[in-house]
Amino acid sequence: MKKLLTFFVLLGMASTISAYAADYSAKDRVPVIGKVLLEKNGLPTNTTFKIVENVADNSNTTENNIIYVCNSDLTYAGNDNEVAAVIANELGHIVNGQTSRNKIRSMAKTAVLSKLSSENIISTAANSEYLANKTSLNDNKAADITGVDLMINAGYNPLAMVVLVTKMPGSSVEILRGIPANSERAMNTFDYLTYNYPEKIKAGYGCQEYRNFLAYANPIVVERNANAKKLAKFNKEQAKNKTKRAKDIAQYKATGTSGWDTSYALIKSFTE
Repeated sequence: MKKLLTFFVLLGMASTISAYAADYSAKDRVPVIGKVLLEKNGLPTNTTFKIVENVADNSNTTENNIIYVCNSDLTYAGNDNEVAAVIANELGHIVNGQTSRNKIRSMAKTAVLSKLSSENIISTAANSEYLANKTSLNDNKAADITGVDLMINAGYNPLAMVVLVTKMPGSSVEILRGIPANSERAMNTFDYLTYNYPEKIKAGYGCQEYRNFLAYANPIVVERNANAKKLAKFNKEQAKNKTKRAKDIAQYKATGTSGWDTSYALIKSFTE
């Protein structure tokens, strides 16, 4: 009888959880969670969040006070922590000035390539798909770790960034190797948290995606910790990352723009 009663209690709990998951609307939570992220981090709160179906272009956020969030990214968010991760990544790109950085890259690339033939090896390298993908990956990695700083300040679980990224589609190579999707990007965030916020790693994150990621990440951490040179290099890199994130956030709070935004504005004024 007790076993039967326990079964029905567990069944009821599962039904409640399933109903909650089905009713949860990530899109509806964006304005609320976005406002918390801004307020708790001392960022401009006179900002509107808008959801778009295509890629979010936040190149004019400092002028129009609008932050666009991609709807397809939100489809992977199953709770408030994961919605916060989506928004925090966008904020990370803005704080890091990566849109302005990409504009400067584009201007430099155009200037260089105009002097070269299409067969020139430099031209070929500059236009390669690998370079474009690598730039995008590095920009996202930087935005992720800026984002987790913002999430922590706002009271959200930063491990949601790791989970969110591994929910997104990965490469065919990762599928063949049987490792989590976007493993390099997820590991970058996990490493940053391991060094700077070890208490967050200890607290954990209760979902199967995170357990799958830990099965991949833990052997890497064990191997690194067993090698003094690797560990020293890791510590140095993470300390540098932490300093850079703090500097970028402080500058954005003080001026409302990043260093790259300022540089782009200067270059644009010179060229015009």
